[in-house]
Amino acid sequence: MASPGPDAGNDDVDLYELLGVDKSASPDAIKKAYRKLALQHHPDKVPEDQRADSEVKFKSVTQAYEILRDEDKRALYDKHGMAAFDPSRGGGMGEEVDINDILAQMFGMGMGGGGMGGGMGGPGGPRRPRRGPDEESKYTVTLEDLYKGKTVKFAANKNVVCGTCKGSGGKDKVKPQQCDRCKGHGVVEAFRQVGPGLVTRESAVCDRCQGSGNYFKEKDRCKKCKGKRTIPETKPLEIYIPRGSRQGERIVLEGEADQHPDQTPGNLVFVLEEESHDVFNRIGNDLSADLDVTVAEALCGFSRVVLKHLDGRGIHINHPQGKVLHPGQVLKVDGEGMPHKRGDAKGDLYLMVKIEFPEDGWLKDEAAYASLQKLLPGPPPEIKAEEIDEVAYDDDADIDEMGADSGDPRFGEGWEDDDDEAGGQPQCAQQ
Repeated sequence: MASPGPDAGNDDVDLYELLGVDKSASPDAIKKAYRKLALQHHPDKVPEDQRADSEVKFKSVTQAYEILRDEDKRALYDKHGMAAFDPSRGGGMGEEVDINDILAQMFGMGMGGGGMGGGMGGPGGPRRPRRGPDEESKYTVTLEDLYKGKTVKFAANKNVVCGTCKGSGGKDKVKPQQCDRCKGHGVVEAFRQVGPGLVTRESAVCDRCQGSGNYFKEKDRCKKCKGKRTIPETKPLEIYIPRGSRQGERIVLEGEADQHPDQTPGNLVFVLEEESHDVFNRIGNDLSADLDVTVAEALCGFSRVVLKHLDGRGIHINHPQGKVLHPGQVLKVDGEGMPHKRGDAKGDLYLMVKIEFPEDGWLKDEAAYASLQKLLPGPPPEIKAEEIDEVAYDDDADIDEMGADSGDPRFGEGWEDDDDEAGGQPQCAQQ
């Protein structure tokens, strides 16, 4: 519902005078002036007989601030006065200002207690309650669980509003006293060190009244919550992790975070963290795994179960004779990757061929070597040279040591090539 500005239709109203600032005041000066007046005229902070007048004044300065803090609205007001915000003249401020939102921006929270800050209905109807903070935590999940989906049941320890005192913290029909530490504001000024010799001043929730602005004497406190307004509770909850879920996805339980008086509870949020797997690697909806085969299988083919999938199924490969497998070759199995979150489709499975060679001396008979050599392809053509040297060699060398201690910039760090002139990146040394 649209709501006019302060004294809309009255062209004589002076918003600058209402806030006690000059027309040339900066946005920061306007904000400080409003903050001072908002604390002074908040309905919760005045005697009962002055509350009606205080609400009118509070609403007027708040809506004045809403106009002057906005550059466009301020320009309209400076040019046309309040006529620019009179619905009967085509103006109007649009939806009514939510004072709780203004206070949350100004002080980092809503003003505690009843009245305007506690949900009391004003000229525009009931205020919506402030929303409590979300509580976020990581939840580690296996790749098997992400493949099949999982329901997790657990007991959540949370704070709930005390049912005995309804969150007031005091006994029935006992009126609280104004907190003498925060003077009923619910917030206090605190100093925080941000660096060596650097201190900043900021607003913080009053730890004596927990932001309510009021407190009860010990004899007047609620016997159940001891004046804390909330009590611990254990509640059974469960989360469902859909199949195909990914790293970083958020599972949200709405309204299951800690409860706070005068607030709607926030959400309980679990961020999925995928455990590394011994067999499979995952990228998106696709999986990869090593395919270990023997030299005989690489040369002669095979038909067997090569690995156990995430749902327990054995994956059988029938590789025919005559098709030789090579180290580093990749076989793709369609539809054996991770399931999509919607529908029955799945990603693909990539099998990386690794050939297991036998150990030294695996054949004990020289005749067997001769027979095997006749079956295998022969050596490459002979290289002719004028002089031939037979050399010794190390059969367990490390190619990463190539160029060590030589001073060649290509060792370790790589080097720049012609592509770098066109904005390319340094290339690593070839191996």
